[in-house]
Amino acid sequence: MNTGVKFTPVGFLKGVRQTLPLAISVFVYVALFGMLARQAGLSLMESMLMSGIVFAGGSQLIALEMWHLPLPILAIVVTTLIVNLRHVLMGAALRPHLENLSPKRVYALAFFMVDESWALTMREFHDGHKDAAFLLGSGCTILITGQVSTAFGYLFGAVIRDPSLWGLDFAFLAVFTALLIGMWKGKANLLPWLAAALVSLAAAYTLPGKWYILCGGLAGSLAGAWSHES
Repeated sequence: MNTGVKFTPVGFLKGVRQTLPLAISVFVYVALFGMLARQAGLSLMESMLMSGIVFAGGSQLIALEMWHLPLPILAIVVTTLIVNLRHVLMGAALRPHLENLSPKRVYALAFFMVDESWALTMREFHDGHKDAAFLLGSGCTILITGQVSTAFGYLFGAVIRDPSLWGLDFAFLAVFTALLIGMWKGKANLLPWLAAALVSLAAAYTLPGKWYILCGGLAGSLAGAWSHES
């Protein structure tokens, strides 16, 4: 158990500096969300609020893919919940390092715990640098970058008359293909991925709307839990 964790301006600034190199990739990725949000009919304010409140690029893109009238609110909520279940494990791994901070501060920090800020912060703690403000600095950098890039993508999307000419009609599939490649951890992922793919394909041909996303996510999660227990 780590005790004596600090929370200082120095740690905050270090988190900002360490995250700046990642801000470039975050900018590109979230700018794409801004473009797609415009095409989905969201306003600039709605798009920026979504980036700021949801603060999870993968979930935002999934929500846009399911964004049609009438909005399948329950399906969107459940699907994004499944996609972000990994944050439970991430938070559990981080919590012992924040042992001597007040609950209010810990819960506030949890908002800024995204994949990039979590990975950088865990590396800092494992290296013996015990300053929880690092997480805040890292998370704020990603959040601000996301706001700027959402606005940029949204406004730039106004000059694109035909998304297919720029390949943006393929953007959603391309982004998630890249994410999947980065998430592949070996043969242990094979069963959950196959289950998710087969169930989502079956649901796409038998169910209306975007329910295949939720069905595939549930199937993959259940298969992953079963294989882990086995």
